[in-house]
Amino acid sequence: MSDSQNPQEDDQAQPLVTHLTELRDRLLRSVLTILFVFLCLFYFANDIYYFVSEPLRSLLPEGTSMIATEVASPFLTPFKLTLVASIVVAMPMILYQVWGFIAPGMYQSEKRVAIPLLISSILLFYAGLAFAYYVVFPLVFGFFSGVGPEGVSYTPDIARFLDITLKLFFAFGIAFEIPIATLLLIWAGITTPQALAEKRPYIVVGCFIFGMLLTPPDIISQALLAIPMWMLFEVGVFFGRFIGTKKMGPVEG
Repeated sequence: MSDSQNPQEDDQAQPLVTHLTELRDRLLRSVLTILFVFLCLFYFANDIYYFVSEPLRSLLPEGTSMIATEVASPFLTPFKLTLVASIVVAMPMILYQVWGFIAPGMYQSEKRVAIPLLISSILLFYAGLAFAYYVVFPLVFGFFSGVGPEGVSYTPDIARFLDITLKLFFAFGIAFEIPIATLLLIWAGITTPQALAEKRPYIVVGCFIFGMLLTPPDIISQALLAIPMWMLFEVGVFFGRFIGTKKMGPVEG
């Protein structure tokens, strides 16, 4: 009796093994892509750090420079930044692998919505990074470099600078995903554009609280994060009126 059940158990286990094998392969491709990009960028590690630190270095008092307080910081800090940059550059390929894994289980109607959302999420993430670098960094570092007491030399540590920079980069990158999150909530039927519009006052307050937590305590830099977040939320609500809610249907290929 037990022997007759073995073929059925094998048939049930086979799809799971197939999915796990495919997941392993796609993870391996993602890692290899990151490694390839890293090897291409590593030669320029110091140049990349020089570029990223430019908004701060341009504001340092004349005759001062950034410092390294740890023995390995001159090597490890550019190394860490280059690794993170490699992940950011390889993000389209990583998301493509994620899409390739989940797409076979999606309905055709879901794919028509998911593909534009996926592309938009990549573009918005990069837009958030660019906004942080070109708009927020000069204001944030300008504030920090100008509030110190007289007689104190402002010489930021390169490792501490990188930690703050990466937090701001990813905070703004994630913040710029608000339209995608809003559309997904509407598409999944969790909420509606009308319900979100009614909660607008709470959303605005939440945006300013988020901005207060991520920026220095001045109204200008707080507004530079809060107002774009609010406007991106409004964009998500606006387009959410056109996509409708998720509907299940037969798989079309």
